[in-house]
Amino acid sequence: MLEFVLVDIVSVFMVMFAVIDIPGSIPIIIDIKAKNGNISALKVTLASFLIFILFLFGGERILELFGVDVSSFAIAGSFIIFLISLEMVLGIELFKQDTTGGSSIVPIAFPLVAGAGSITTLLSLRAAYSTQDIIVAIALNMIIVYFVLRSTRIIEKVLGKTGTHILRKVFGIILLAIAVKLFLSNTGIVLGK
Repeated sequence: MLEFVLVDIVSVFMVMFAVIDIPGSIPIIIDIKAKNGNISALKVTLASFLIFILFLFGGERILELFGVDVSSFAIAGSFIIFLISLEMVLGIELFKQDTTGGSSIVPIAFPLVAGAGSITTLLSLRAAYSTQDIIVAIALNMIIVYFVLRSTRIIEKVLGKTGTHILRKVFGIILLAIAVKLFLSNTGIVLGK
């Protein structure tokens, strides 16, 4: 019988939401829309969800091929999350994103939504949370991705540049704390209270 843990779903949802950073991607999405025409929100959402599910269930087998366990991958993932959070908090670019050309699937579904950082995070979360809770959290994130893609211009007008900037900073700090927690929990290091 499947047992869902609300706190875990919310935790995974928040981590994935921060890493996917769909609100922070609004300017990039608007730019792609201007260059390539209309973007199919449904196609992007379904393709992203499929990529996440494939990596959620097949990621461990891929790791086994390279002789890497989930805890080691989670630690490596914590470094990626740490760097992504630094990008968000400090406003620097460590990861280059190629967003020129393509269609709804290839610059937006992959790598913008389901990119290296979010896939690494997903596999890292697998070490700490149950599969069903992760699937629910991914589905909730994909619903948000769908609605954001459907209303990018409205969201940009409502938040404004300052609102989007503040949102990135807040989620960057949360992500930084999560990266530290993920690193500590997979290395066995316990900090005193």
